[in-house]
Amino acid sequence: MVDYSRHNRGQSIGVALGRSTFHWAWLIVCATSYVNSQLHPVTPARYRTLPSLREQAGILDQWRDERVARIPDLLRKYGADAWLISQREYAEDTIWWSVKSATEYAPHRRTILLFHTNASSIGRAPNPLRWVDNGPGPWNELLGALEILNPKHIAVNIDRDISFGGGLHVGELEEMKAYLGVKWTERFVSEPMIGVEYVAGRVDGMLEYYRMLQETTWALIEEAFSEKVIETGITTTEDVEWWYREKMLTLNVSTWNHPRVSVITPESFPGWSGTKDIIQHGDLLHVDFGITAMGLNTDVQHMAYVLRPEEIDAPEELKEGLKKANRMQDIVLHRMNAGKTGNEVLKECLDDMKEQGIEGQVYSHPIGDWGHSAGAVMGFTNLPKYVPVLGELPILPNTYYSIELYAYHFVPERNETLRFRVEENARWVSEKGGWQFVYGRQERFHLIKPRHGIQEDAFLVQRP
Repeated sequence: MVDYSRHNRGQSIGVALGRSTFHWAWLIVCATSYVNSQLHPVTPARYRTLPSLREQAGILDQWRDERVARIPDLLRKYGADAWLISQREYAEDTIWWSVKSATEYAPHRRTILLFHTNASSIGRAPNPLRWVDNGPGPWNELLGALEILNPKHIAVNIDRDISFGGGLHVGELEEMKAYLGVKWTERFVSEPMIGVEYVAGRVDGMLEYYRMLQETTWALIEEAFSEKVIETGITTTEDVEWWYREKMLTLNVSTWNHPRVSVITPESFPGWSGTKDIIQHGDLLHVDFGITAMGLNTDVQHMAYVLRPEEIDAPEELKEGLKKANRMQDIVLHRMNAGKTGNEVLKECLDDMKEQGIEGQVYSHPIGDWGHSAGAVMGFTNLPKYVPVLGELPILPNTYYSIELYAYHFVPERNETLRFRVEENARWVSEKGGWQFVYGRQERFHLIKPRHGIQEDAFLVQRP
């Protein structure tokens, strides 16, 4: 176990950076590569209004069509001639949610999709071929299509480990075997990267709206972590969580996870739920949540400081902890070269952190169609150095990632080593061959002031 008690003021930013010339070289790399995209936004975030639901549906279907058009090339890349997906209502394949139309909320009866690489064999038939029925008719028509296409390798989603390549339900597989027979089922192959790459892939039109969602996420945090919502000594962390839920309804967005609001202490981690605290002066607060709209998801973690009546800013030692977390973000973005595996990136990040005298943990993941989306991960909270299967996938370009991590920092004023937990969403910038944050990153605490400048009554509890 690491002895975190050895952290002291001697490990401040200036001293740590002075350990070797490596650190100065590192700062130059980060400054030239990312400074324009990583600064804390200068102006307050605004709630952004999305198009009407009808307009959104048209936009979503256009994105889907662009993505589906890539599938034949994906099949060829992974040596498949066809990709067969079958599902029933309430037993959907994971891929269904990324190939359906905007106005479909479930696959009615049984829905069978056959993507293929040989459009000329079926004339003007669409790709995918699609059948919807709850009788034997679709299977018979599928058999006819297979006879014409004659695929040598048919990808089916039966992978044991990867959700985006393992969404075929057991009952559907049994139906396939019964109706298609040995001739075709012996050609089934598991190629999970087809689903992974399809779901991970972004199209250009998404970025404008993803930035809007990111700004709205920041605006929610800025309002929640302010005296507008929090009355010190009265408001609880749970109150703030439910404020988020109610506020999101007014913005016509939803969420993929319940907001988790916590008072940061050495014990408040991993944080599968928030804490149940009355918010007090001097508290360091944390939120982890994301919003969902237009088939896109955000995932953000920010921190706030509750000012004591005599304070106008957060203590310097707390700021140093946030700076360490920002430096870790620089490390991750710099090391996330497309083509490396998640575990390779993770090891390089941990090596760089050690070289710079930073202790903490990286657990970053893809984001997009899902909050935890398709692609390589770099660490889990319970797997800090190596992740089987998902960590061995390659980092894909043309996608989005959540840069999620924490830095340990000893705070002498509190005599505590705290985790400074941050998370921002980044995008692949093809023209630069690297990553940039979509909206910005937190580089200063949200500050919660006493309401109306009135000092709190003396009987209210204050944490040290």
